[in-house]
Amino acid sequence: MTALADCGTAARRAGTASAERVRLALLWLLAFSGGFVFIEPSPYEVITLAAIVMFALGGLSIRTGHLPLLLLLTLYNIGFAIAVVPVIAQDNTAIWTAVSCFLALTSLFYALVLSDNSGRRLELLLKGYTAAAIVVSIIAVLAYFRLMPSAESFLFAGRSKATFKDPNVFGPFLVLPALIAIQRAISGRPRDILLGGLTLFLILVGLFLSFSRGAWGHFAVSAVLMLGMMFATTRSNNERVRIILVAAAGTAAIALFIVALLSIPQIASLFSERASLVQNYDAGHTGRFGRHVLGFLMIFDHPIGIGPLQFAKYFPEDPHNSFLDAFMAGGWLGGFTYAALVLVTLIAGLRDVFAAAPWQKTYIAVYATFLGVVGESYIIDTNHWRHYFLLLGVLWGLMVVRRARTGRALRDARAVPTLAMVHPLR
Repeated sequence: MTALADCGTAARRAGTASAERVRLALLWLLAFSGGFVFIEPSPYEVITLAAIVMFALGGLSIRTGHLPLLLLLTLYNIGFAIAVVPVIAQDNTAIWTAVSCFLALTSLFYALVLSDNSGRRLELLLKGYTAAAIVVSIIAVLAYFRLMPSAESFLFAGRSKATFKDPNVFGPFLVLPALIAIQRAISGRPRDILLGGLTLFLILVGLFLSFSRGAWGHFAVSAVLMLGMMFATTRSNNERVRIILVAAAGTAAIALFIVALLSIPQIASLFSERASLVQNYDAGHTGRFGRHVLGFLMIFDHPIGIGPLQFAKYFPEDPHNSFLDAFMAGGWLGGFTYAALVLVTLIAGLRDVFAAAPWQKTYIAVYATFLGVVGESYIIDTNHWRHYFLLLGVLWGLMVVRRARTGRALRDARAVPTLAMVHPLR
């Protein structure tokens, strides 16, 4: 009987291990598919649904720490659901609202997935993301220099957009893999320095050829923040030295790389145009920044919002400000909960930057990237960026797991008898 029981236990363990391997493969594929979103529904949507089903069958549980995320995402989308009612018959408004709900669900999904086998799942998720960044960067370079068939399909106004619809989404997508490559180069191991450096170089070429000012600034700010947080949190003097050396060498290399690219007339011409801090469509009464002011003044007259995709009917273009878009498309409920979601994530997440955990460095890279996205949200609409919701879900997932681990450690410590309790003479 004991032998049979042991066989049954071994079979269950093997089955569990096999199921987990399938889930890990799905996570890798899910993150990888996030780089190919030039059609809708994209492969990302299909694989996400398959992953949700697969993980749900294996068991997904909501912990207490997930409830704030769930509540804020729910209220955020209720705002859209209310605001869409008056305009639901108009083109794409219902689809826009459904996509918002779906992306919010993906954030919660990532947060729940990381509750178990956190380190391994995080590793596979980010490996898939990095692989996608490498592939789409190669496509961006080949398309820009017309070294592949149908190159124009991967360009927009002379800028590389690779397998995205917009260069301004393609560029920011590359930031987190670039930061992870920097961390790999800092490790000090020759193989990691080589592979991290090559990965970073390739991704930065793609980032540059997107000619996205927001993405350039996003990468620069996030990289500085990440290196600063790594410097502040490491206990190794050797690592501090490596951080300084990599930062100095990397800055010099990027400068030389840009100079080399600018020797190509085609690139130099577009760069001189895109490098201007304020473009002609930014300035003026109804320019980008003028629309921000006028749009925020409209908030007081429209407490339930004007509905999704309606802002461009009042002004020449979309809001190009995610906070304003949340208020316009979701009313006060959507706008205030969106702002609260960002603030709560940044404030609560900052604590984990300085908390010891097996994935602390990776967490720092994700947090620095999210900070950059939040900054970019003031000049572009990020509300439907798939990787934005991935970042959000990963941050919350790791925060919840780290707090659960700390709570268990404290409970275990309290359960250990003190010397006073067990001393034979007391």
